[in-house]
Amino acid sequence: MPNIKSAKKRVLVNATKQARNKSRNSALKTALKKANAAIDAGAENKEELVKVAIKKLDQASAKGLLHKNNVARKKSALVTKLNASK
Repeated sequence: MPNIKSAKKRVLVNATKQARNKSRNSALKTALKKANAAIDAGAENKEELVKVAIKKLDQASAKGLLHKNNVARKKSALVTKLNASK
């Protein structure tokens, strides 16, 4: 544990941000897995799950969790997979 006041604050702030990012990342991965599983299984609600996953990707990009090009690539792959399954 640091001795300097500002360094102590940084430790606390970083822990808070790490927890928030971990939560967002986990929710994003879950949404992507659900969408991919629905597409593979040919579920009736696959369009809805893809829409939720795309929204999570956009939120991750807006919050700086993922780079915008990475998000664009993931969205493109998801939609391509969805269209191929129809």
